[in-house]
Amino acid sequence: MTTDRRPTTVDDADRTPKSGKTTERRTQTRALVLPETMTVQYLAEVLNQNPIDVIKQLMRNGIMASMNQAVDYQVATLVTTALGIRTSMAEAPTAAKGSSGVATKEDYPDMVVRPPVVTVLGHVDHGKTSLLDSIKSSKVADREVGGITQHIGAYQVESNGNPITFLDTPGHAAFTAIRARGARVTDIAVLVVAADDGIMPQTLEAINHAKAAEVPIVVAINKMDLPGADPERVKRQLSEQELLVEDWGGDIISVDVSAKTGDGIDSLLENLLLVAEIGELKANPNKPAQGVVIEAKLDRKRGPSTTILVQEGTLNIGDFIVAGAAYGRVKAMNDDQGKPVQSVMPGYPAEILGFGSVPEAGDNLSVATSEQEGRVAAEQASKSQGPQSGQGRALTLEEVVNQVDEIKELNLVVKADVQGSVEAVRGALERLVDEDATVRVLHAGSGAVTESDILLASASEAIVISFSIGAEPSAERLANRMGVEIRHYNIIYQLIDDVTLALHGMLDPVYTEVIVGRAEVREIFEGRRGTQIAGCRVTEGRMVRNSDVRVIRNGASVEDGTVTSLRHFREEVNEMNAGTECGIVIQGFNDYQEGDMLEVHRQERGRR
Repeated sequence: MTTDRRPTTVDDADRTPKSGKTTERRTQTRALVLPETMTVQYLAEVLNQNPIDVIKQLMRNGIMASMNQAVDYQVATLVTTALGIRTSMAEAPTAAKGSSGVATKEDYPDMVVRPPVVTVLGHVDHGKTSLLDSIKSSKVADREVGGITQHIGAYQVESNGNPITFLDTPGHAAFTAIRARGARVTDIAVLVVAADDGIMPQTLEAINHAKAAEVPIVVAINKMDLPGADPERVKRQLSEQELLVEDWGGDIISVDVSAKTGDGIDSLLENLLLVAEIGELKANPNKPAQGVVIEAKLDRKRGPSTTILVQEGTLNIGDFIVAGAAYGRVKAMNDDQGKPVQSVMPGYPAEILGFGSVPEAGDNLSVATSEQEGRVAAEQASKSQGPQSGQGRALTLEEVVNQVDEIKELNLVVKADVQGSVEAVRGALERLVDEDATVRVLHAGSGAVTESDILLASASEAIVISFSIGAEPSAERLANRMGVEIRHYNIIYQLIDDVTLALHGMLDPVYTEVIVGRAEVREIFEGRRGTQIAGCRVTEGRMVRNSDVRVIRNGASVEDGTVTSLRHFREEVNEMNAGTECGIVIQGFNDYQEGDMLEVHRQERGRR
């Protein structure tokens, strides 16, 4: 008779074992040596578990990971500990190539230089579009007659035989929107400034967005063909924004160009390649592809059409793919000129067909081993997105208090009614200093809070400070959707006091209690290990597992606890709605009486 060596799952732990010795023997006999990093699929294999169960266990610990995603040893122990399996970390990570999908340096020793990914930012009237058109018309590799056959939001040019990938975005809003979703896409930001106009308010926004993204900046001083061109004035204005160009003894590369005549285009591309060489941009093409969705749309004839940028590995026709809540199989791929291709290397863009639904811009793309794995990963991503639709969420000022020991900088986006107020508020905030944290104003400007401000705050975990000015309705909606806090002030002393208290970790949060649901206790059952189960009927709202609950008896609260178990008959469920019956277990409470009301509640942060 063969002894079952499979570790007990979370579900197994909920069941009463036939013998406590059996469980003890399993726990003691499983001692695994795990590498420092491994994929979720590899972890599932060595644990002899279904990969879906491993993914669920990671989700219970607040970690979203696909089967092909690498996790470190500390994350892996969250799963092994729940299964009662003792582990230790190997002195050096080792894994057989291809044995379980584990990607290690030994598996893929060949890192190759990849093309740099460049985004062009700047004021709308400073020639950004003209510059892009000039680059495309003169430098697109192997250009077909009639120009680029299909615009896909990204394209490549060549300079001295070296490719450069440009993201053709509408500016810093799209640039930041992608980064707000957790995708680090751009390697270099080109800042376009008109030589006859100098730095404008939107130029300042672009500078702040590029700084917040922590990407190298190359300045293109455009419109040098105009009589009023004054590049020295532009360089002086740049120095006032802490961008000191090389001519002035700094390290920021600036290039004089004319999008109209084409002068300086070659020099700009050569300098982009120089910055890329300094950054040592490399990727591994010999592994399953990983990338990001640049844009996506629904084509009535062809179905979902998605522009992607491959960042690691190689994407091939026939690969199973997943991006956010969308999954499918690659049916066709076209390059930036509309030519069909069979594979896409790191640093290259492509338009792909094959997703079953339209993904969102900024979704991370990865290759799954099977359609079932892709479907499961997409379903889990869809469930985890919630009301924020997968967007990154910025901190609130109250949450800074709890993390002030870890946060070295409190990021702020400041908007005020007039420029004079902007300078006053910014100066006052930047003078605030604490032992553990300092204030960093990512962007400050006059006028109402815009969607661009919200995107920047979300991408940088910043708080939006609004002084004597409101927010655009669209910005308010976006802030609510992305979880970005906008704090409105009319008195500068109150603003300074709140930020000061946050830095000192003393700001009292303002919360409002919300009743989620109520249930009446109808019967009482004896459970295992001396626990009591309250047989209830949900009278209003809903009962939610793992939520805070209080027991109301004769109008008074007799217990505050947590719903540790919620069952519909014998099935464990996450929530039960009004009109249904369920069994409820409250942690550490065994004194139910018929007629008790169980009240599930939560705390919602209120605005001042």
